[in-house]
Amino acid sequence: MSLFEYLGVLLSVVMGLAITHVLVGISKSIHMRATIKPYWVHLLWAVNVLTYVIGVWWGMFWWSGQDSWTFFQFMFVVLYAIFLFLLASLLYPWDFPADFDFEKQFFSNRRWFFGILGVAWCIDIPETLLKGAVSLREVPQHYFVFVGVLLVLTSIGIATASRRYHGFFAVFWLIWFVGYLSLTTLAKIAE
Repeated sequence: MSLFEYLGVLLSVVMGLAITHVLVGISKSIHMRATIKPYWVHLLWAVNVLTYVIGVWWGMFWWSGQDSWTFFQFMFVVLYAIFLFLLASLLYPWDFPADFDFEKQFFSNRRWFFGILGVAWCIDIPETLLKGAVSLREVPQHYFVFVGVLLVLTSIGIATASRRYHGFFAVFWLIWFVGYLSLTTLAKIAE
């Protein structure tokens, strides 16, 4: 077993827990659909977080080219996974009653949710630059525009309780993220 495979086990567990938590929340919501009060923006953010965690997990594979690791490099990458788990855990409480109102819950947690999302993107910047610095992956051409736009919109998400804005941002985020992944993946395939 390589060093990355050994270290990757912890990353996989933490990110797997994030994915599991969101999927359990969605499944429980389906089971309780007759009594809960769903909110489409919340559900779309559940899809967004699943997409984000899976995308980051995929991006962690580039670290397999790193032969030697320091404890601090490893802790930095694990910190990213921890923030993704926290992001996922804010979407669905561990237990929720049959009359749970997801819109109310989303807006009561929105500052924490978008704050953690912003921190995760701030961790992504040095993580991506570090992969480029150690020649594991080139920094994608449009990376800073991509992240910059998301950080600005995430900051607005912290500041505003506008339902219209949050509906826009949930849809925009998914299109923006999937579009970026498609462009960077297509560019990689074309090489």
